[in-house]
Amino acid sequence: MPTRPDRLTRDDLVVVIPALNESLRIREVVAGALGECPRVIVIDDGSDDGTAERVADLPVTVLRHEVRLGKGASLRDGFAAALAMGARAIVTMDGDGQHLARDIPRLLAAANRHPGHVVIGARLHRRSQQPLHRRLANEFADWGIAWGTGYGVADSQSGQRLYPAAVAALAEVPGEDFVFEAQILISAAQQLGTRCVSVPIESRYQTVHGDEQFRPSHFKPLRDFSRITSHIVAGVFRRGGIPAVFRSIRANPALIDDDERLGVLEPGRDPISALDDAAR
Repeated sequence: MPTRPDRLTRDDLVVVIPALNESLRIREVVAGALGECPRVIVIDDGSDDGTAERVADLPVTVLRHEVRLGKGASLRDGFAAALAMGARAIVTMDGDGQHLARDIPRLLAAANRHPGHVVIGARLHRRSQQPLHRRLANEFADWGIAWGTGYGVADSQSGQRLYPAAVAALAEVPGEDFVFEAQILISAAQQLGTRCVSVPIESRYQTVHGDEQFRPSHFKPLRDFSRITSHIVAGVFRRGGIPAVFRSIRANPALIDDDERLGVLEPGRDPISALDDAAR
């Protein structure tokens, strides 16, 4: 069967991996990404542990910041380079090994089922591995970001995403570091009318009895969630219309596309409860 001309394929993608001191896992992350997509960009954000050298012999594009500029700057530079390569969509992955490259085809399939959506790899499978404080903080962030987008979002803090080119090309998205990842969802919703769809993936965290090693997270819940929350709240009050936003959120719950267990979640059903039911 011929491929529809508007349908995304792996050759339309560029994988963008921001990296800060990721020498522990960056090579396996990049090798995995290359197995799913022929074009990969690594942004080395001023690492001092030899991160760039770990992938120097791999067929990837490496951009290097001489000093640390933050995740927001890394993503902006990665997006610009990917768009210059002609990407129709951009997949982002963190460099610490918590995301699995084998989930990229699932993000791609969801993007084709929901054209124009931002696709989030939501850490909803095996959630018990996620530290409790991180899980609660993520749920709070989802609630907060909904006030900026006007619709529910499942796992708004996941760094594994597929962005349509039009979203990645948005100019002057405010916010640095992790605030940028929240704001780009808000800017896409407000400027383009773009929604998110979440594809459940596994949480991968270091456990007491586990063999896998992960470097300590760069994300600091108290510091970064306070920055994200204050940024969003300020925007909500500037725009006004709080009752209308509340009604919009209630009418538009998080959209979850689980091709392995659920299909597309019917409107109005609580996504987390539905996933728990499907796991039984």
